[in-house]
Amino acid sequence: MRREDFKNLFDTHFDALRNYLFYRYGDADLATDIAQEAFLKLWEKQIDKPPEEQIKLLYKIAKDDLISKLRRQQVEMKFNTRPPDKTKSITPEEELNYKELKIRYERALKEMPEIQREVFLMSRNDDLKYHEIANRLDLSIKAVEKRMKNALQYLREALTTL
Repeated sequence: MRREDFKNLFDTHFDALRNYLFYRYGDADLATDIAQEAFLKLWEKQIDKPPEEQIKLLYKIAKDDLISKLRRQQVEMKFNTRPPDKTKSITPEEELNYKELKIRYERALKEMPEIQREVFLMSRNDDLKYHEIANRLDLSIKAVEKRMKNALQYLREALTTL
């Protein structure tokens, strides 16, 4: 599909597709997002068919995406509205143990050597991969791995000793 043909298809059918989705669901923002995604998928497929078939395919893609999003929302709603599990109540002893462990963890982090703490927190709190940490700190990946190993070993020792 040529760029000009796609632009023409987009210009002539975007509003109609968005309105179709809006009337089916009633959310203008969702309708706009799905319509844009449908056009993007059609462009990525680069299907060489007559315009009538491309329009049909466009509507099918949009309808399938809408149904998929609605199903996902239903699953999320069921998950969020389910009653809490009463069998997993925390005893006062478990809560006290957790608080003590948290205090020891925070103390161990403060006492941990800075080079290890920096790598550990970038990995755990910032969810960075080792290669990303290596790039930010201008280190080799092996150096990051070693610092992380040492940090975990330090924490393990600090948390298991009383």
